[in-house]
Amino acid sequence: MSGHSQFDLLRERRFLPYFSVQALGAFNDNVFRQAIIGLLGVMAAAGTLDASTRGTYTQLAPAVFILPYFLFSSIAGQFAERTEKSRLIRITTAMEIAIMSLAAVGFLLEDMRVLLVALFATGVQSTLFGPVKYSILPSVLKPEELTGGNGWWRWAPRWRCCWGCCSAG
Repeated sequence: MSGHSQFDLLRERRFLPYFSVQALGAFNDNVFRQAIIGLLGVMAAAGTLDASTRGTYTQLAPAVFILPYFLFSSIAGQFAERTEKSRLIRITTAMEIAIMSLAAVGFLLEDMRVLLVALFATGVQSTLFGPVKYSILPSVLKPEELTGGNGWWRWAPRWRCCWGCCSAG
């Protein structure tokens, strides 16, 4: 048995940046979705949105986020095969920044159409990031570190999803 700990991976430059991007992306997605639901509640309470429209948007939002997974997963896998992994991570992170900038405009304007477009784009970005996030670990970790790295990799988005939902309201 080797003398390394899976906790040591969190100090490794070859692991920590990827881990952070993946974990914070999951957090961001969930805060965004929950914030949309919170805005719908605020708009309904203020009388700027009727209950049936609020219900429609509340039901539509998860579908809008998930739809890109169904539409683009195979294309995302092919794109990930042809693109260098760290470059694809940079591309998807830049996409996330641009999409959240659009979402900020949607929140400022309280425009659900803009927010749903941003939510769909977030789903596209997550779909593109999916293949690389699962294929990069063997490239950056030693064989004896893969089990611990996979454990961290699987744990982070679950924890950040819960934290993101709770943080948003």
